[in-house]
Amino acid sequence: MPITAHLDLTLKTESLPMAPAVLRDILADTRAFDGCLGVDVLVDSADPAHILVVEKWASLEHDSAYRAWRAGDGASGLGDLLAAPPVLTHFETSFGV
Repeated sequence: MPITAHLDLTLKTESLPMAPAVLRDILADTRAFDGCLGVDVLVDSADPAHILVVEKWASLEHDSAYRAWRAGDGASGLGDLLAAPPVLTHFETSFGV
């Protein structure tokens, strides 16, 4: 079953000028990862340091494989830009609503 992952990020103010290029590079690998169905980046209109990355995955197993890869060989260095730990939430599509 497809899932949607929300990665809620708070960037350091000093990271804002470089963040778009860094995220573009990181998300190119995310989009190319097996099972990724798409990625959108939302910027809070009231706070440009608040970013929501919305990822669609073919399955929770695909997402889990991606997270394991990012935790190891695919480490991105994104943490250097963050003012707080990221918050990851998974959602399943409800067809009954």
